[in-house]
Amino acid sequence: MMTPEVSVIVPTYNRRAMVCEAIDSVLAQSFREFELIVIDDGSTDGTVEHLASLDETTRIEHTEHRGPAAARNRGVEMARAPLIAFLDSDDFWAPTKLERQLAFMRDNPNCAISQTNEIWIRHGRRVNPGLRHRKRGGDIFIDSLRTCLISMSAAMMRTDLFRSLGGFDESMDAAEDYDLWLRILIDREAGLLDEPLVTRRGGHADQTSATTPAIDRFRILALAKLLADDRLSPARRTAVAEVLAEKCRIYAGGLARRGRIAQARFYERVADQAQNWRDAEIGCAVKSMRSMLTEIPHGC
Repeated sequence: MMTPEVSVIVPTYNRRAMVCEAIDSVLAQSFREFELIVIDDGSTDGTVEHLASLDETTRIEHTEHRGPAAARNRGVEMARAPLIAFLDSDDFWAPTKLERQLAFMRDNPNCAISQTNEIWIRHGRRVNPGLRHRKRGGDIFIDSLRTCLISMSAAMMRTDLFRSLGGFDESMDAAEDYDLWLRILIDREAGLLDEPLVTRRGGHADQTSATTPAIDRFRILALAKLLADDRLSPARRTAVAEVLAEKCRIYAGGLARRGRIAQARFYERVADQAQNWRDAEIGCAVKSMRSMLTEIPHGC
């Protein structure tokens, strides 16, 4: 069996209609030397039966429901190609997406991660992203601290890089992409193919932003983890601590308004100490943040 040039990983959970369109857009690619890996994350809406009808060239794995981070990680475990490309089940690709992006990666052999531009659809209508969301290439680490600037369905990266960083943090129900991209961007630039080769659909009720309360608590965890990374330069460490303090104070204010005083005080302490944290203190704070992820009631 010939080794594919890229492994395409599509996780899905209870999105039978949308995942059909996503898969069809992969199978319609002009470039054919890929493998398609679909991870069904415990769907109960008939997705399993639909996937069974796909031809045998598509690799399908059914797992218990553990969330998109675990599903994507499982897909990368199965991947045989030196490059991986992710496609969320509510998005789809233009027919030349793989062909154009693979050419970009070949032309830029030192590029470990790249993305294409994209078209945004909200509630069925095309919208323009705000200025802060607009894609750019190069050293985007500082800009990415406040806004996630890499889109999952537009990203292609080297498989060995993903594996060397441990993949997505499976304890994070949200912002697991923000967390991984920041860990990559600490010491790597992101390539940009400035062509809209991905259609990104939003506004549906089952999106993570609609179903997961207080997503900033996951971003705070990601930033706290970064402070323990010895690859951070002093200037980047200062920038991370500054954004961490901002987010902690905003989140602490919300907790206080809801009567969660002990947690609010914890996040205020993190904000106060972020610039001068020692490694042992960071480790304790990260452990506490992880334990609190399951304690936040809906609406906080």
